Amino acid sequence: MNRLTSLQKIVDAGIIAVVRADTPEKAVAISQAAIKGGVTGIELTFTVPHADQVIGKLTAELPNGVIGAGTVLDATSARLAIMAGAGYIVSPTFDVDIAKLCNLYQIPYLPGCSTMSEMQKALEGGSDIVKLFPAVVSGSSMIKELHGPFPQINVMPTGGVNLDNLQDWFEAGAVCVGAGGNLVGPGATGDYDQVTENAKAYIKKYQEIKSK
Repeated sequence: MNRLTSLQKIVDAGIIAVVRADTPEKAVAISQAAIKGGVTGIELTFTVPHADQVIGKLTAELPNGVIGAGTVLDATSARLAIMAGAGYIVSPTFDVDIAKLCNLYQIPYLPGCSTMSEMQKALEGGSDIVKLFPAVVSGSSMIKELHGPFPQINVMPTGGVNLDNLQDWFEAGAVCVGAGGNLVGPGATGDYDQVTENAKAYIKKYQEIKSK
């Protein structure tokens, strides 16, 4: 999957489910439950044991969606994820070595940023989408303010995104959002049916927002 294809799939997905789990099996089950509910974008965090293997499995199961690696802290982990089939790489902060590696392999890099200076470095490093993290701290008005000095920036808020504020984020100019606990949280206790129901609710809300 090339960079342009991945970027389009990320934007088309709209809702990116951020999946954390303490076993590979749970991670797969949570991801599958979200996919069953209509989610086509999964960010599988590298805190999951054998995360690269999970990414490989999910990529094979969701050819029309996009599976990315999250919480990637170094270029070595990024390369493992890319070799496993990850369509994009997400990190909690901007890392120049990860950026260079992703550019080399033409894989989108979405670094977590919370300040103007961090976002400028991310743009200079070739990031097509910047993850506003933690989004709950800044609020949706942050995107409007960012578009003053950086009218070209594409933002994916993550951290604190929920059904109640989903519309606020997209109206502010988000190109997509990352949703973690509020979407897939029930999977931690094995309630995968609730993850599916949550996913359906997110996708329904997202489609309503986009149809306006």
